[in-house]
Amino acid sequence: MPSQRGLEAFRAFVETGSVSQAAERLGRTQPQVGRLLTSLEEEVGFSLFGRNSRPLTLTREGREFYTQVERVLLGHDGLQRFAAQMRRGGGRDHVRVLTAPFIAHAIVADAIAVLAERSRTFTASIESRVRLDIEAWVGQETFDLGVTILPVVHPAFEVEEFLRVEAMVAMLPDHPLAAKEEIAFEEFVEAEIIVTHPRSILRQHLERLCRETGKSLKIRFEATNGMIACQLAGRGLGCCLSDPFVARSSGVANLVLRPFRPAFPLQYGFLYPAWQSRSPVVTELADQIARIAGMQSKDFAGFSSNGP
Repeated sequence: MPSQRGLEAFRAFVETGSVSQAAERLGRTQPQVGRLLTSLEEEVGFSLFGRNSRPLTLTREGREFYTQVERVLLGHDGLQRFAAQMRRGGGRDHVRVLTAPFIAHAIVADAIAVLAERSRTFTASIESRVRLDIEAWVGQETFDLGVTILPVVHPAFEVEEFLRVEAMVAMLPDHPLAAKEEIAFEEFVEAEIIVTHPRSILRQHLERLCRETGKSLKIRFEATNGMIACQLAGRGLGCCLSDPFVARSSGVANLVLRPFRPAFPLQYGFLYPAWQSRSPVVTELADQIARIAGMQSKDFAGFSSNGP
């Protein structure tokens, strides 16, 4: 089993890019960090670093190993934070939330503000993960309440849907499609569009419609996530199919949304660890998230970032 200090030295090296900067971050000397990295490599039994390059670089195995190290250390960091909370006399009114960044911005922050106003003892920690990898993270993270787009299937968690919204087309007001009350797929494919990553739910839905109809997309730009896609649309570079909560969180001025047809529902759900009981404060936070999300979703039909 690799040592904790070795894993921390490895993470510091990867994040800073050098042994000297890793040593500075950890408050150790360069020789000490060098010995920790050498010991870690001996413990795992394969090469983490390319020996023939200067500066020191990771091997392919080293890069793959780092993804697992980061997950382990993030879980350990979460446990340390929770232990510190317990030592300060808290814990019962503390909630550890795992969610996607745009959900934290659009919904969760407002719900936390409501509970904080009601109770001085309420505290929370929020960890954000992109939707593309959240299914991998839920098996590694320690949390009380997960909030994400469904489906998520994992035996360790109870999943409860709390809201459905429809995917919408996002664009600037002067885009030709913005004059329509709703936008059919056949009209959408005639426009230059911005798409998200091939593994994303919305991209997969569009490609499925293409297969069914024999049509093809006029893709001009591809973005890692919906936030970037909406920001590109906000610069007049095309339109994109978007989750309306993502569009609202993108910070784009003058962005408008129009219903997409055929309708494509996006399901929002809570994840609860099946091995632990739900505390009253977890239930209260989930109720507030569902209430706020429901209220916001009513505005989407006529949404623009400057108001309905």
